[in-house]
Amino acid sequence: MKHWHYPRWIAHRGAGTLAPENTLAAFRKGAEYGYRMFECDAKLSADDVVFLMHDATLNRTTNGHGIGGEQSWHQLSQLDAGSWHSRHYSGEPLPTLTGLAQYCNRNQFFLNIEIKPTPGVEFKTGEIVAQQAAHLWQHEKVPPLLTSFQFDSLKGAQQAAPHLPRGLLLHSLTEGWLESAKRLDCSAIVCQYALWSPEIVLAAHGAGMRCLSYTVNDEWAAQHLLALGTDGIITDRVDVFSPAA
Repeated sequence: MKHWHYPRWIAHRGAGTLAPENTLAAFRKGAEYGYRMFECDAKLSADDVVFLMHDATLNRTTNGHGIGGEQSWHQLSQLDAGSWHSRHYSGEPLPTLTGLAQYCNRNQFFLNIEIKPTPGVEFKTGEIVAQQAAHLWQHEKVPPLLTSFQFDSLKGAQQAAPHLPRGLLLHSLTEGWLESAKRLDCSAIVCQYALWSPEIVLAAHGAGMRCLSYTVNDEWAAQHLLALGTDGIITDRVDVFSPAA
């Protein structure tokens, strides 16, 4: 397998549930607990600005409404992405990938960018996210890891920036999962943690790919994955798991 530059422990959406997900406040909170690698969700605004958000709609994590990808960045930048979590984070804005890259690069943090496209623009989102990531990390030693559940998004990323590492996200082991990852020249498989078994780990490692898991919040699950020899654990519980373990 190729050399793996990334730490084992990865903070989900910045700091899991301790701060409003996918905001700079969340990444700072994760860093307070000693985490050096973060996972985030990236999608496109209507005018092709890459911003951070998990859901297709704005309703759950902002004071906005409707589909985020159908609004301009100017509109999105005015939203409050913190009050839904707690009063302490009232007024926290949505960040762009550019803003997060500046924070990570200045602090030498690592990043896993999940490409989370608005339905209908899967390939385009992968393409633009990869292009921007290649530019933003062009002077850094370790690039971000690009992952997605969407084959077309990873294909867009592969075509736009083939040198950036990619990972295929899986919520089930559908037929041909390994062949799909090979076609995309993936560096990693990122599974729902209960899917890993000794045989599946062996298959992924045998194909030269690392084994990562989401979202691991229980001690027994973490210990099981470590015993299996997996390579990365994405967690909400930055307050429980030490990233030095």
